[in-house]
Amino acid sequence: MNRSSNQISVSSIPIAIQPDEAVPGILSDLMVLFKVRLTSLVLVTTFVGISLASGDSLDWLRLASTMLGTALVAAASQALNQVIEMDVDRLMERTKDRPLPGGRMKRQNALLLGIGMALSGIIYLGLAVNLVSAYLAAATMFVYLGLYTPLKRHSPLCISIGAIAGAIPPVLGWASVRPHFETGATILFCVLFLWQMPHFLAIAWMYKDEYAQAGFVMLRRKDRGGILTALESLLFTIALAAVTFVPVYLKTASLTFGIGALICDLAMLVCAFRFLSERSRPNAVRLFLASIIYLPIFLSLMVFTKN
Repeated sequence: MNRSSNQISVSSIPIAIQPDEAVPGILSDLMVLFKVRLTSLVLVTTFVGISLASGDSLDWLRLASTMLGTALVAAASQALNQVIEMDVDRLMERTKDRPLPGGRMKRQNALLLGIGMALSGIIYLGLAVNLVSAYLAAATMFVYLGLYTPLKRHSPLCISIGAIAGAIPPVLGWASVRPHFETGATILFCVLFLWQMPHFLAIAWMYKDEYAQAGFVMLRRKDRGGILTALESLLFTIALAAVTFVPVYLKTASLTFGIGALICDLAMLVCAFRFLSERSRPNAVRLFLASIIYLPIFLSLMVFTKN
């Protein structure tokens, strides 16, 4: 559910400030603290899980309750991640102006806010939805904050661990409707996990110098030429393409979905091949942008062409 590529630029709050000017500044800082775009992505994937598990009978109250609880936990995870990494964020150009390293918000306040929202979201999911969704929300937080965040300083395996955390929300959405693991939930998990790998490997290559300066080990230390990073990106993209056709093979998806998925997969594969052939920042950016375009189109196909 985290990632430094998803920052929203904010301006520093003026020293002399009127009360009516303070509110927009506070709101923009909260948007950065909660990483609104990344949190929104979590909610979108959660909704996809709910929609696919619900079929044609969507329970709107359950949907609203699941989205609210998930939003609280996702936003809290981003806030707590920034509490943990405040000192490191000061070292990177892209993150040094966040509310905590920028000095516009106290670390203790962000910590208390994050803990309060996380507990509220997990408890609410348990009471208003079901215990499975609450367990999955708690598990996502544990993987993201307890494993991924500290592992970033020690091993490139952090990307795989982070991808696990990012692949749980659609399963949470599915479980909020059907609290048992089924093929559909497994496919959703695999798609989100595999999609994140080339996406974040491209980011890691794009900002490898900044990550290294901050002490993050996002790439293999011996892979200076990027051949292993690019090869991994391609292999995970191939695996993603294979998994996207499982619903077609199982006859749980339409021909329209299959054609759309094929087009999306080919676009990703072309960009992954280009990155492998030339490990340059522009090619990494192309792969990153292709992944950004891929996901909403693919998820929309899943929802609007479901049988």
